Amino acid sequence: MKSQVKIFDTTLRDGEQSPGCSMNLKEKIEIAHRLELLKVDIIEAGFAISSPGDFQAIAAVAETVKDCTVASLARCAEKDIDAAYKALKKAEDPRIHVFIATSPIHMKHKLKMTPEQVLERTADMVKYAKKLCSNIEFSAEDAMRSEPEFLAQVVRVAIASGATVVNIPDTVGYSTPHEMRYAIEQLKKSVPECEGIDLSVHCHNDLGMATANTLAGILGGARQIECTINGIGERAGNAPMEEVVMALHTRQNVFNVFTRVDTTQIYAASKTVYSIIGRTMPFNKPIVGANAFAHEAGIHQHGVMAERSTYEIMTPESIGIPSNQMVLGKHSGRHAFKDKLQEMGFILSNEELDFCFNSFKELCDKKKDITDRDLEALVRNSAPETGSQYILVGFSVHTSDSAATTAVVSLEKDGVIQEEVALGNGPVDAAYRAIDKIICPPPYVLENYAIQSVSEGEDSLGEVMTTIKYDDHMFTGRGLSTNVIEASIMAYVHTQNKLVEYCSLIQEDIAK
Repeated sequence: MKSQVKIFDTTLRDGEQSPGCSMNLKEKIEIAHRLELLKVDIIEAGFAISSPGDFQAIAAVAETVKDCTVASLARCAEKDIDAAYKALKKAEDPRIHVFIATSPIHMKHKLKMTPEQVLERTADMVKYAKKLCSNIEFSAEDAMRSEPEFLAQVVRVAIASGATVVNIPDTVGYSTPHEMRYAIEQLKKSVPECEGIDLSVHCHNDLGMATANTLAGILGGARQIECTINGIGERAGNAPMEEVVMALHTRQNVFNVFTRVDTTQIYAASKTVYSIIGRTMPFNKPIVGANAFAHEAGIHQHGVMAERSTYEIMTPESIGIPSNQMVLGKHSGRHAFKDKLQEMGFILSNEELDFCFNSFKELCDKKKDITDRDLEALVRNSAPETGSQYILVGFSVHTSDSAATTAVVSLEKDGVIQEEVALGNGPVDAAYRAIDKIICPPPYVLENYAIQSVSEGEDSLGEVMTTIKYDDHMFTGRGLSTNVIEASIMAYVHTQNKLVEYCSLIQEDIAK
């Protein structure tokens, strides 16, 4: 009989810790919505004690999400556990996730604690958390470099103290599949109490084995796996949710388990995360990459045309890759537009819907065929301007191969229009210099500028993503237009608005 493997998604916590992957509150809510549509079992929404922003995001996700358990990470410390509990108060099914390191190297150099002290702290803090919340997960940080006998002791203490889930992380991506499977099998043998709880694995990808190690943990008896969308996370990242889930889905004869994940939501979730963190999808990314279902070799093409299963072990439809058929046009009404977006998994407020519908009508005048990909990009990049933000009014660019490029840009803020002109080494550089003259941002570094075509054809939309770094924080903006210069300017203004907002919040904190 098949057993269920629960999916614990930590995109909003471990994933966001990856350099350049920070998200604001609205973006975290959007990802949480995608995870709920995916039907993951647990969403780890953040680390409540780490910052007021994290606390606020966890509380917002806890209040918004109804069909998933919502978790907050906490060290084995009362103040951490208290913060997690307060942030999760409005969750339908809250979980406090406590952790402490158990490897000799971590206990000695990081914790500066003896094994006996770690055992005592584990017992005390799991019991403390249990008084506040019935659903408690315990993680033995760096478990795969821990002494097996001591790891068994810690797990036994955690379960006796009230843990309902015990996680065995490969924190530094050091393990191999054989070691991971053996560790789970031996732990179940040496700690019979594991039969009453969920054993979990959390694998990092430092040696490129996160997916393989996670699957090995399942073969060993783990029934919860911890992962992120697209594998984002610390250093080389985490086990990618889409890879693990589709491996279980495709090779049921090997794993004999099931998940409740709706695989047709995978592609949309992947695209959403890449868009929010300002990164483009690698063309050879397993499951969701552009080449995942592409066949160029003649012998492959012939085989696929004769029978798809010759070279395709799964279908594009199984992960929700949209077709490029025209479904809406310039004569489509607001209701049809709303119904189509709901079918694609987008739930918008009336204000957001009105804004997107107006953007859609403008797009219809510029582009002949409107595809699902166009609609998806339009919704991701269209949002009503809120608060005191800069809005692009207009621009003019003059460029040639024999002289510096000149750009004139007009921005509006609080009803006041400002215009500046600048020279640059190309149209984008000149436009960005003109914007800087208007906004006067603090010193920053332009970390990333990426442009990609949304769909096929000469009238395709261009999607631009820019990322800037300031004060060890990354800010990402997006722009969309059939004019790539306009898309570039929109993306940069979006990014600068985030930086301006961040600086304003810092000033408010200083004033307090």
